[in-house]
Amino acid sequence: MAQISKTLYNFREKFRVVDRQALNWFPGHMGKGMKQMQQRLKLVDCVVEVHDARIPISGRNSNFRHTVHGIKPHILVLNKKDLSDLQRKNEVEEMLKKDGVQHVFFTNCKDQKCSGVKQIIPTVANLVSSSERYNRSDEKDFAVMVIGVPNVGKSSLINVLRNKHIGRKSAAQVGAVAGITRSVQNRIKVSDNPLVYLLDTPGILTPNITDVETGLRLALCSCLQDHLVGVDVIADYLLYCLNKHNNFSYVELMGLEEPTDNIGTVLTKGAVKLGKYQRILSMENNRYIQRPDLEAAARYLIKSFRCGDLGKILLDSHYFTL
Repeated sequence: MAQISKTLYNFREKFRVVDRQALNWFPGHMGKGMKQMQQRLKLVDCVVEVHDARIPISGRNSNFRHTVHGIKPHILVLNKKDLSDLQRKNEVEEMLKKDGVQHVFFTNCKDQKCSGVKQIIPTVANLVSSSERYNRSDEKDFAVMVIGVPNVGKSSLINVLRNKHIGRKSAAQVGAVAGITRSVQNRIKVSDNPLVYLLDTPGILTPNITDVETGLRLALCSCLQDHLVGVDVIADYLLYCLNKHNNFSYVELMGLEEPTDNIGTVLTKGAVKLGKYQRILSMENNRYIQRPDLEAAARYLIKSFRCGDLGKILLDSHYFTL
């Protein structure tokens, strides 16, 4: 479609959420998982933290800095780079370095030939070899703990490394729903030379997400389960973000004539285009009528973003000077 300027439309400057509590999801297994991770730190040589490249700054569990990766050599893997706008990659790396993160790799764990994936094992070997291993100094293998918030690709990273270096199939369970891995797993061999074992861990969020938009960005990237926040809220926040980024790809996708800030309009038009309707009993004449299925349209819009059909987006672009 033709280039559209957002200055022509009166889009929202801020996003307001009615239920802030929906953004705080910290099941019991997360607290248990954090304790397990702390207990097993003495058994590992290095920590690999995985996060979503669309939200490289926001959403990372700040507790990891003090309880896990501040103690051992640390690597940050920003996964799903194929879905993120990397034009500001250098600025992202610079900001992370100011936060104490020295080793950052952008990866796509669905791509066996990904350059970022190729660098992880050699970097782990170099960091561990040049560090003080204390009680593990006599061990021949390198033990690595993989940490991160839910559904950022920790298990996918383990599987792609295992397949790449030793030609083995998947060993860690992968799913599209946050919270698949619920406890610290047994050691998984991912390389013979050097001999490297990885520990998969449950995704752990900060118990209290104080910034509403951080929580919404986590939800949009499926780090929170959709039903906890509500697909209507997630879809509305996505619309807000797309308009803010001057990304109007949703117009054609959802069957609109022009951009809008009204999520009701977007979902109604989208449901009609998709042919998604609900049969609802009318209270007026006690007959069933068909109405556009707004929830189905919301799920379709969200899925389109998560699959990259709406283009590559860096949700954290507000951190950088335009």
